Amino acid sequence: MGDKDHSSHESNGGAEGAKREESKAEFSEDEEKLIARMFSLVGERWSLIAGRIPGRTAEEIEKFWASKHSASNHQR
Repeated sequence: MGDKDHSSHESNGGAEGAKREESKAEFSEDEEKLIARMFSLVGERWSLIAGRIPGRTAEEIEKFWASKHSASNHQR
């Protein structure tokens, strides 16, 4: 019976987890610098870059890079 309570708690935590993931999408200055350095070395190999940044996924990094890179392109 405790298992059922645990699984229902997880389903409720899913929405909270998504909110945490959104707030986690903010990158520190150190992470941004590392991503830029890694990108210059390996290009769009997001999983390789993510492997150097604990707690980050390739998808998060790719989205971050695309948003930063496209924003700078629009300013030119």
